[in-house]
Amino acid sequence: MLIEVASSLTMLHEITCAGFVTMMRTATLALLAVLASAPVQAALEHAADDGFVVRHEYSIAASPEIAWTALVHPELWWPEDHTWSGSRANLSLVPEAGGCFCERWPEGSAEHARVVMARPGKLLRLRGSLGPLQEFAVTGVLTVSLSSTEDGSRATVSYRVSGDGHAGLARFARVVDEVIGAQFASFALHASQARP
Repeated sequence: MLIEVASSLTMLHEITCAGFVTMMRTATLALLAVLASAPVQAALEHAADDGFVVRHEYSIAASPEIAWTALVHPELWWPEDHTWSGSRANLSLVPEAGGCFCERWPEGSAEHARVVMARPGKLLRLRGSLGPLQEFAVTGVLTVSLSSTEDGSRATVSYRVSGDGHAGLARFARVVDEVIGAQFASFALHASQARP
């Protein structure tokens, strides 16, 4: 009986250790994926009542071409809590001049932005007042530049918003900076995990 108990304890220890190693390996890989897509640099470059500029840079563990393919499919990475419908599946982006970054669902639709420049693998520029900024008489220009690095690519994201000084845009700058940072961290993570 004592030998059976000792054998069972040894087997339980081996299973527990193997499970722990697997769990730690999974946690480490998840952490590395998050760190790979974490902003390299983030800044609220300017904030005034008539406008603001935010800028974020991300390292992406994928080529600019793969990053571009991920970028132009926001229905795969855009945070759902930053949609009007509650579902990223309702988003679409036509990556050419004049193309719509739109959201359509049975009860309505919204134009988030309009593409003003598209250079596949290099640059996507959209004009639009994102989210609650739609309600103000402001103009927003969102630019995502992709460049090649030794480890994959770098995405530089800037969002410039300007309008009437009576709108008091400075009070929104910090929140918009955080939201843009979260949205494009999601993009960078998705692009880093994408396969050709």
